[in-house]
Amino acid sequence: MTASRVILWRHGETAWNAQGRYQGQADVPLNDRGLAQAAAAAVRIAGLRPDRIVSSDLGRAATTARELASCTGLTVELEPRLQEINVGDWAGLTNDEVFAAHPDFAAALRAGRDAQRSASGETGAQAGARVAEALLDIAEGSPDGSTVVAVGHGFALRVAMVFLLGLDYAHNLTLGGLWNASWSVLQPGGESWRLLSYNNVADPV
Repeated sequence: MTASRVILWRHGETAWNAQGRYQGQADVPLNDRGLAQAAAAAVRIAGLRPDRIVSSDLGRAATTARELASCTGLTVELEPRLQEINVGDWAGLTNDEVFAAHPDFAAALRAGRDAQRSASGETGAQAGARVAEALLDIAEGSPDGSTVVAVGHGFALRVAMVFLLGLDYAHNLTLGGLWNASWSVLQPGGESWRLLSYNNVADPV
C-alpha cells in the first residue's frame, strides 16, 4: 500500500514564533492568530479530500490537525517522530541569544553547515531523517491512491522534504522556510518523492 499524495502541513503561529524564539520540542500552544490560521487552512486542505490525518503529538501541531478533523470527520493519529528538532536548553532563546553564546554554531549556519542544537539537542540532519522515516512509514502504511495529511513543524518538515526528494542536507537552504499553517504537497515514490507544490497558504489572517 502507498498513498498517492502526502500533504505536509505546518502548525499555526505561536507566541514564540511571533517573538522569534527557538521552540524545538517545547510544547508551546497556538496563539489567537495561529488558531485562525489553522482554521482557514483546514477549509482549504479539506477541499483536497484527505483520507488520513497524522500529527506530531506536540500541542501546536495536534491543535492544528484537529481543525482539519472537524472539517472532515477524520480522526487525528499522533506520531511523536513528527516532532520538531530537539534544541535542548536553547528552547525559548532568540537567534541573537544563541549566536552570542555559541559563535561556532552561528558560523556553521552562515557557512551552510549543519550543527547540533545545544549539547543535548539534534543536528538538522538527525531531525530531518527522523521525520523523513516517519513520513515514509505513513505513506507506505496508507491505502493505495489515498491522500494523507502530516501535520508537523517548519524546520524538521523542510529538511525531511529535502531528504525525500533525494537531495542532501545543504539543499534545505534553497527552499524558503515554511510559513505558519502553510502546506506543501508531495507525491511518494519510494525513497525519491516529487514536490508538487510548496508553501501554500489560505487567505492571510
